[in-house]
Amino acid sequence: LFSIMGIAQIYKPIDTADYIQRKAFLKSFEGNNEATVKRLKSQYSGKTGSELSKIYKEFGTDFEKQVKNKDFIFKSEFETSIQPIIQRLKKNNPKIPQDLKILIAKDNTPNAYCLADGTFVINMGLYSWLNNEEQIAAVIAHELGHKIEEHSLKTFLKIIEQDKQDKAVVENIKSTTTSRSQSQNQKAFDIFKNTAYKKGIERRQSEMQADSLGYVIFKNSDFRKEEFVNALQRLQDFDTISPRELKVETYKKLFNLPKQAFNEKWMKKEDFSLYNYNFYKEKLNKDSLASHPEVSRRIEVLKKTFAELKTPVNPEKPSDLFLTLKKTARMEILPNYFHSEDYGLGIYAAMQFLQDEEEEKYYKSWLGRCFSKIYEARKNYNLNRYLDRIEPKNQSESYQQFLNFMWNLSLDEIKNIADFYQTNEALAKVN
Repeated sequence: LFSIMGIAQIYKPIDTADYIQRKAFLKSFEGNNEATVKRLKSQYSGKTGSELSKIYKEFGTDFEKQVKNKDFIFKSEFETSIQPIIQRLKKNNPKIPQDLKILIAKDNTPNAYCLADGTFVINMGLYSWLNNEEQIAAVIAHELGHKIEEHSLKTFLKIIEQDKQDKAVVENIKSTTTSRSQSQNQKAFDIFKNTAYKKGIERRQSEMQADSLGYVIFKNSDFRKEEFVNALQRLQDFDTISPRELKVETYKKLFNLPKQAFNEKWMKKEDFSLYNYNFYKEKLNKDSLASHPEVSRRIEVLKKTFAELKTPVNPEKPSDLFLTLKKTARMEILPNYFHSEDYGLGIYAAMQFLQDEEEEKYYKSWLGRCFSKIYEARKNYNLNRYLDRIEPKNQSESYQQFLNFMWNLSLDEIKNIADFYQTNEALAKVN
């Protein structure tokens, strides 16, 4: 316990003031993206080439803004740990681009992606969620499958072609129907529906293809084969696992302050019983629109395709370095939320950590910082930017209760909480 408390007291969020490295990366990225745009414009003539050029220019501009906003960290232990994984994947897989560059994103979602110029983005959330280095390698291999098959480029080409076809069909509808009749509206909706379904099918096929190719890359690199499935299983847990429930006692413990007693009215829930969410019949099949197939289905297909994956195996024991990075990624969850201005989620996460009595001094300080930003937002009438509204169909009961609590607080009550958790009095209570 004392060693944990020691870590909490000395831990400082990762410094992103790496101006020199960021400037060098931006210069390289800008040149590479311009070269990609020129290549595509010469490779695809006419409107297709122009549209592709526009897409990649806009994407490049948006990505550069993210880099300038310090959404990524440079020269970190995370990057150092990933380089050997990349080299190992390259060794027996000649199709992997040799010019891959690594960027670590300050993002808590367990995900990764590869850009057209060979920049590989690894979200910090992979380390806080996966079990070991081999599972990190599995996710990278899957994304390399997307890269090798140029799924992004193919998707853009299909979107451009589909857009041309849809415009032609719409023009035909206009020319054959003289009034804005129900029949005309139905035809237009059918175009939208069929296009949406088609895109959903194509995206799911791309995911399946990236799984298969990614597994072959993974296997060729002599990683423990079963960890590829274990990684997918872990990602499925992220999609489906119920959030940790916040107990009422936690609210009372954290917000019964010396100068502001806990008020039961804060916990009052909004009544949605009068709303019938099933009144409107949905015209679209949600499953057909899913951009990623259910992970359980992906695992099933992999096991059918590769017989050696049929027998489940427990995850490999992580290295000491991975455990250190996992700890760091966990400690960075609050700084990452704060950086992305997700102050409501930051408070919710801090309360969960404090409910589990983790790193109390550290998370109480972040609780104060996030409440301070919520106070500023409430005062400036833009709280919706930083705190979700309640959506009974899409949120857990625990998160709905939290949102009710937050929206029930008055401006002065929010300020009192922010002030308390930014003073030494609150932090002293840890000891």
